[in-house]
Amino acid sequence: MTNRVRVTATRWHLGWELELDGGGVTQARTLDKAEQQVRDYLDTVDPETAHDGWVIEVVPDVGPLYEEARQAKALADAAAAATVEASRRMRRAARELRQAGLSVTDAAVVLGVSRGRVSQLTRDTPGAGRAAA
Repeated sequence: MTNRVRVTATRWHLGWELELDGGGVTQARTLDKAEQQVRDYLDTVDPETAHDGWVIEVVPDVGPLYEEARQAKALADAAAAATVEASRRMRRAARELRQAGLSVTDAAVVLGVSRGRVSQLTRDTPGAGRAAA
């Protein structure tokens, strides 16, 4: 079972105040240092427990901007995953079109890409790009 700690980060003039759910407060100058600062804090108040594997969830208190940022990140992650899948399918389609005997030019028209892109797509796949004789 993985231990989790939720931390609310509130801005103040010297950085961020980090309030742990269940009690405890520490500070960090910047948010990128918050997780390690919380681990250090936990190690100080409970030196008998190893906190390295704990999940530290830092939630910046920036109002509705936090949810907007989370949604934007989720969309960006989904777009990246879709790009990876599209690339995989384009390579496969280019390879299969060439193996079916279509020329590079014809495969390019079918895929809606340039001839050079068809060559790249088929070259990226070992052993692909050669039409059956």
